[in-house]
Amino acid sequence: MAPAANHSTDTVLNAREDARAQGGQVSDWMPYLPASASPFCPSDVDPDSLTWAETVAPGNYTHKVVARGTRIRLEDPTGEACAHTLVYNALEPTERLNVADTQKIPWQAYLGPGHPLLSGDGRVLATMLTDSSGRHDAFCGTSTGAWNALRYGTALPEGPAPAGRDLFVKAAAKHGLGPADVPPSVSFFQGVRVTADGSFDWLGSSGAGTAVDLVAEIPLIVLIANVPHPRDPRPEYIVGPLRVHAWRTPSTTPTGPGDERFGASPEIQRAYLNTLDYAEARGL
Repeated sequence: MAPAANHSTDTVLNAREDARAQGGQVSDWMPYLPASASPFCPSDVDPDSLTWAETVAPGNYTHKVVARGTRIRLEDPTGEACAHTLVYNALEPTERLNVADTQKIPWQAYLGPGHPLLSGDGRVLATMLTDSSGRHDAFCGTSTGAWNALRYGTALPEGPAPAGRDLFVKAAAKHGLGPADVPPSVSFFQGVRVTADGSFDWLGSSGAGTAVDLVAEIPLIVLIANVPHPRDPRPEYIVGPLRVHAWRTPSTTPTGPGDERFGASPEIQRAYLNTLDYAEARGL
């Protein structure tokens, strides 16, 4: 953000005038407030229904508490975003994303439309509804400080190559959570596949303009770190902006018995039944 034309903060009054002079300027990397003011509102969404709208800068993070039934759209406008994502039960944050169960219960290790994101308590925290990317990862997690220091020579959260885990720790702290509360994450928009010998083949992005929609099955704390995938072989710290929009309307409802994905398999149906039982007992 550029300083005011007559930048002077030598007194309290001058500092106040300087701050107010900059008040009309808008950063590209701040949440849009109100959310309906987003310049990138999806064409199929009523701006007045938006509850969260933000462009996450490369190497930055965001976090939000969303209500049950909220639809969350992550968009990769340049083909270089990598949305490392964690979700927690907002009512009881000890219940959180479990990537092993997220792969095991659907009998599918690769994320795609209809894939549930499960907790270790056998409940579905969120469900992938739509996906135009197909390049995601539930194996590798995000980058660490030690990894980034080795790869890029620095890993300070405020520096040019912050690690995803360090950003998650900062985001988690906003919700009273500590480093021990940060589990492995899933990643959207930069994919990997397991090869025949058990190693990982990095696929990268499917290109610019892709999106993933999630629905919150219970109230969620959502943490997102937008940093390079740890398997990205490029020597430079390359990551692009990430757009986030979330909204609620009468049609954005949690998964129920009438949805095809509810009964996709006996194991998935049980997980959704567990989720509905919890929501009903909570009066959600």
